[in-house]
Amino acid sequence: MPAPTLTPPPQELRPTDPGRTACFAVLAEPDPASLPRVLELFAKRGLVPSSVQSRLFEPDETLHVDVQVPTLTRDESDYIARCLRAIPLVRQVLTSERHRALAEPQALIA
Repeated sequence: MPAPTLTPPPQELRPTDPGRTACFAVLAEPDPASLPRVLELFAKRGLVPSSVQSRLFEPDETLHVDVQVPTLTRDESDYIARCLRAIPLVRQVLTSERHRALAEPQALIA
């Protein structure tokens, strides 16, 4: 009996913005479940952040998590921010965005 042939899953067709990076600054309770719950929102959408930084600030007992995700559209990053704000352990979510300068078109050399 021949082995079955597996085909890769179809490419996800979500809209992207190639020059945009969405930035999320999350302030959360210093709880062991805070960081996994924040990152879960990206993982379940198949998104791999380009940067994740987490620090526990003792004076105000707050976990600071900074996440940057390239190519997210504004609608998608706004939705993720609303979902982050709905997590009970999250105190505050701030968002911003960075834009990559598009390369100048190269002149054709004859």
